[in-house]
Amino acid sequence: MANRRCFQTLTRYFQSIKTLTPLSQTIASNSAHALHQTLTPKPSHHIFGNNVNVYPHSAIFTRHFSSRYTDGEDDDDDDDDESEGDDESEGEEEAGSQNENAVLSAEDKEKEVAEIGYTVIGPLQQSDRVFKPYEPVFAVVQIGSHQFKVSNGDTIYTERLKYCDVNDKLVLNKILMLGSGTQTIIGRPILPDAAVHAVVEEHALDAKVIIFKKKRRKNYRRTKGHRQELTKLRITDIQGIEKPEQITPSKKEKITPSKKEKKEKQEKMAVGA
Repeated sequence: MANRRCFQTLTRYFQSIKTLTPLSQTIASNSAHALHQTLTPKPSHHIFGNNVNVYPHSAIFTRHFSSRYTDGEDDDDDDDDESEGDDESEGEEEAGSQNENAVLSAEDKEKEVAEIGYTVIGPLQQSDRVFKPYEPVFAVVQIGSHQFKVSNGDTIYTERLKYCDVNDKLVLNKILMLGSGTQTIIGRPILPDAAVHAVVEEHALDAKVIIFKKKRRKNYRRTKGHRQELTKLRITDIQGIEKPEQITPSKKEKITPSKKEKKEKQEKMAVGA
């Protein structure tokens, strides 16, 4: 590359000499001097024997690039396009982490839990006998933004409940309706005297959901997975409605025929024959 550039500067120098002075005066006398001046790094004027500056600035040729292109500019543009969608998700994650890291007092926790629709009583003890046989009573319960129809002994899956651990006893306060075989009670919108007792059995994760985002003609594609956190609850008791008494069917007594009746039947059969 260096030899090629030297050759180009020489050709341009000789072309300039041809246009300004005749060949007989310049080519023979000043070829060696011109070579020396072009190869030197200092941009000095070409001075001939008569101490006259014939070419003050025309002999020095510098190359100026009009475009200042860098490979990083396109990369920066692509990164900006790709990072537009990520900024929103990162902002949401940061806001969620800040809310989780905030230290709340016991009263604030109780208020937050009450807004969702339950209260935490405490851990389940070994002496507690909370599980009862089935009763023909149902209730419609609201937990967060979801509603469930439950009865004694049922299990439900809700979104992850805060400030409760496995084997904790809960009381669900937002009861919308109670019903049995004989009566139905509807709240406006909530029944204040009703309550549903439950026990936390497990904190688990739901099946994975694939989230795919695409912006056409922007080279933007994002694939993410999400597994929703769930809490498994076991319903133990429903209060606030009269429970009908369960009538246990009694065993039918087998009536055994006496000996006299057997003899009479035999006699009738003999007479008829």
